Amino acid sequence: MELPGRPRRNRKSAAIRGLTRQTRLSVEQLIYPLFVHEDAGDHALESMPGVTRWSPEGLLREAERARKLGIGAVVLFPKVPEARKSPDGAEALNPDGLVPRCVRALKQALPELCVITDVALDPYNSDGHDGLWRDGRVLNDDTVAVLCEQALVHARAGADIVAPSDMMDGRVGEIRAALESADFDDVGILSYTAKYASAFYGPFRGALDSAPRAGDKKTYQMDPANGREALREAALDEAEGADMLMVKPAGPYLDVIAAVRAATTLPVAAYQVSGEYLMLKAASQSGWLDERAVVLESLTAIARAGADMILTYYAPQAARWLGE
Repeated sequence: MELPGRPRRNRKSAAIRGLTRQTRLSVEQLIYPLFVHEDAGDHALESMPGVTRWSPEGLLREAERARKLGIGAVVLFPKVPEARKSPDGAEALNPDGLVPRCVRALKQALPELCVITDVALDPYNSDGHDGLWRDGRVLNDDTVAVLCEQALVHARAGADIVAPSDMMDGRVGEIRAALESADFDDVGILSYTAKYASAFYGPFRGALDSAPRAGDKKTYQMDPANGREALREAALDEAEGADMLMVKPAGPYLDVIAAVRAATTLPVAAYQVSGEYLMLKAASQSGWLDERAVVLESLTAIARAGADMILTYYAPQAARWLGE
């Protein structure tokens, strides 16, 4: 039979498939999200099997384990005691708060580890919003001023990268200016550029008790129906001085990852969020899916769409699988 081409020739052996593989997933691309609390002991999360909320001591052990697996970066998310939450989120600016203390400890124990911090008020705000909540709405510019101070607190503690996840307009430029004016010109900004008002965040909010007490986040997080809007956000963040751009969630938004990748020369990150993790974990625990196969396939798809780095709760397991 005469055919114009036989693509199967490039699939006939493992060696040839390896030579012609177009997307290569590596442990260096993985960023490990870590939950931390001030309580004694480490608590397994019921809503996210296999994920733990770490004590400061447990955090150091887990970060060291991740580093030995080849993971080079972690991002911290704090569970703040209810008594320290307030309408102005003042605990976010405490230089001796949980996050600054953990950053200092990590950088002292593992100086080569890249430590990324979340810049937003929802863990600290008694209203559960990413910004200051007044009269039924989130105040943009007033929030940005607080976020700048929060970023400086993290930079002074030794954070390598600050990651504003709040989706306030103009915050990247203001944070960049604040860091520069305080001589933290080497601290990077990983901007949550296209963070959608997604239904996939539920387990994360449960882990941190950070769900909104009133209203929702649709006035500042993006509408899941919008793709082109992500390009506008990307252009603004790039112009304001972001060093890296993020799309969140990852799996349901591969088209957005690809569009942002095509529109910028900056590194692109994607966050495989708690709901994505839980779907894969639950289906695997039920015996319906091969966990290793589907996790590596999902991460490869995210990289294939254009992500240079991937935030995933599967980072340690994926690192082990990639090393085998």
